[in-house]
Amino acid sequence: MRALLLALVLGAFAATSAIADTYVNGYTRSDGTYVQGHYRSSPDNSYNNNYSVRGNTNPYTGEAGTNSRTYNDQTPYENRQDYGNPGYERRR
Repeated sequence: MRALLLALVLGAFAATSAIADTYVNGYTRSDGTYVQGHYRSSPDNSYNNNYSVRGNTNPYTGEAGTNSRTYNDQTPYENRQDYGNPGYERRR
């Protein structure tokens, strides 16, 4: 009975994770390079759960993520802090 319950739970989890993926069709870039079709995780406004981030593994290729995780789950581009000219010049 326990084995059956475990199999049902694991099967439901596998089905849920497969539904969360999106297939991207192959396309040709403007420089003529062809990008082969591939699966990616569905967009969900989370950076840290992408296949390319450390701690995650792409289930289709088996490759481990290499990009650094971010502290607030936003992309590194969104995390940049612009300390600089606040919009005016200081008089000397």
